[in-house]
Amino acid sequence: MDWTTWEPRETATLMFVRMDGMVLLIRKLMGMGAGLINAPGGRVDPGETPEQGAVREAQEELHVTPIGVQKAGELAFQFIDGYSLRCHVYTASSYEGVPTETREAIPLWVDEREMPYSQMWADDRLWYPLVLEGRRFSGRFLFDGEIMLGSELDVEPPSAERAG
Repeated sequence: MDWTTWEPRETATLMFVRMDGMVLLIRKLMGMGAGLINAPGGRVDPGETPEQGAVREAQEELHVTPIGVQKAGELAFQFIDGYSLRCHVYTASSYEGVPTETREAIPLWVDEREMPYSQMWADDRLWYPLVLEGRRFSGRFLFDGEIMLGSELDVEPPSAERAG
């Protein structure tokens, strides 16, 4: 896979609301990854930034508005069927509203020490620990359906190393 010339067909987002060692996830009910556990998110609409798309998707899928939004990283996904997607990953330190089940998603509060990786996309176990460490990342992943065939991950050094 030549990632140097890679261009995504679509742009999407993930929004992880993290509070007191817990993270707000969803059981996805429809669309790509239906049945899996993930964060709220989805495709970025024309005219909106990825951050605006991430907030809108959380509002649509769970009826919550993330607060204290920060970029955590970027992911590139290439599927062997030709589909390609760039995903902007965000975290939020709080939210307004009440997490509510919708036709798209069931809200789940999960202890971050017990992430349900076996029920998530295979790449999540590679980069979500970096979210916990507060380290920015950039990942590239090759998939056949829900099966990960390959991965590359670039990670920002820990803060102490950057400062030194």
